[in-house]
Amino acid sequence: MASWNLAPEYAHLAADFGSIDAVFAIKGERLTRDPLSEVIRIERDGVNYYVKRYTGAGKHMRRYLGRPRVKAEWQNLKQFAKWGIPTADVVAWGLERQGLAFGRGAMITRELPRTEDLSALAERNDPRLRDAAWVDHVSRQLARHTRVMHDHHFAHNDLKWRNLLVDDQGTLFFIDCPTGDFWRGFMLRHRLIKDLACLDKVAKYHLSSTQRLRFYLQYRGHARLHARDKKRIRQVLRFFEGRE
Repeated sequence: MASWNLAPEYAHLAADFGSIDAVFAIKGERLTRDPLSEVIRIERDGVNYYVKRYTGAGKHMRRYLGRPRVKAEWQNLKQFAKWGIPTADVVAWGLERQGLAFGRGAMITRELPRTEDLSALAERNDPRLRDAAWVDHVSRQLARHTRVMHDHHFAHNDLKWRNLLVDDQGTLFFIDCPTGDFWRGFMLRHRLIKDLACLDKVAKYHLSSTQRLRFYLQYRGHARLHARDKKRIRQVLRFFEGRE
């Protein structure tokens, strides 16, 4: 049984995106592929769309239990939009089951024009990373959006620079969040520290200690560090020790 949705504002693309069968028949430029999924890019009416197609949910009981990865992807992006966190438009989404087991699923997003991920900027030592005003502008957005997620007890779980896009106006976007989820108690605290540690894993090579500390204070909404902040910073700094 298939469940498929096309956002009303994209009804004119129903020939391509109107059913799961149509989506799996689309030909396009393949960008990535792994044992469970592939991403292709297609262009319609001058706009690029990214089609992510899943043919597996994982091994053994993962086919039957829990939320399929593709469902988590579209639900999390929609949650970001609901919270006011800039992200890609989800154009179409859905999945198909074979009895109780996951069969296949897909999600289509609209391109974010004139954007690059932050890891690409880091790899080429982009001069914007040496522009204090630009860094502060992006840092404040990142701090605000990360705090919004965490205040809702939600952790991204893969909050790396490659999953953060910035456009030519300095607007930051959150993308690719298939493993994000809501947590409580100890697991929430652990996941929040992981999110911050993922951000700092690249930041420590490209930003000054002052800029990194300023980001943390922006994230916490504090003018100066409290005792609890100092403890958390130590946990963030130690998170990937021995694993890099």
